[in-house]
Amino acid sequence: MSKDLKEVISRIKWPAYFVVVLWIIHLAKTIVGQEWTRFGIFSRETDGLKGIVFGPLIHADWLHLASNSLPLLITGALMMLFYPGVAVRAFTMMYFLTGFMVWLFARTGVFHIGASGVVYAMISFLFWSGIFRRSPKAIFLALTILALYGGQFEGILPQQPGVSWESHLMGGLVGIFIAYYFKSELEADEIKVQKWTHIPYDERPYFLPRDTFEMTKEERRIRDEALAHQAWLEQQQALLGGEWNSTHTW
Repeated sequence: MSKDLKEVISRIKWPAYFVVVLWIIHLAKTIVGQEWTRFGIFSRETDGLKGIVFGPLIHADWLHLASNSLPLLITGALMMLFYPGVAVRAFTMMYFLTGFMVWLFARTGVFHIGASGVVYAMISFLFWSGIFRRSPKAIFLALTILALYGGQFEGILPQQPGVSWESHLMGGLVGIFIAYYFKSELEADEIKVQKWTHIPYDERPYFLPRDTFEMTKEERRIRDEALAHQAWLEQQQALLGGEWNSTHTW
């Protein structure tokens, strides 16, 4: 196994471990035959604070769990592969900030459970990182996320009964905040790409001359000939020890 493949596997195993933990918890819940919804987030009640920690780990049924598992695997793997320097910290912030926001602002009288809020935070983070970082890699990843999960943003609307749309909305907002928070912590490959930005503006390379759209072709030709002639005159003056007047013509 190559070194690069081992590194990829070592990164993506962490979101896989998290999903496995979710399945083990739900299997235990099924075997025990108890309803663990009471461990979810109950908004603005002190007892409901425990849901910030336990709520994302509890799911209503197997379908609920399955619908969150694949997005967790995909977005978690993308975060670990593309943003390894901030992925763990970003995920930790998403997990707890999303839960806290739900506890603060979600409707009362119901328990909010499931990892969908974290999923929305991860999707939002990956998309908005492309907007804030503007590196080719980040933009490409943002477009990929938009293609894969663009339809998921409908989930922030209160249109499905029994669905915690507040978790989706809060997760999306948290993802934007965290993407902005980490936008300056560039990965190694992003630093290489952006090294040219540290070159003074007038010295940066451009594919076309800077005055391409300011002068006509004939004007540029005359200008270039005059500059070349001036450079030749200065060279002759230097060769003659500065005694020759550069205003003379041959």
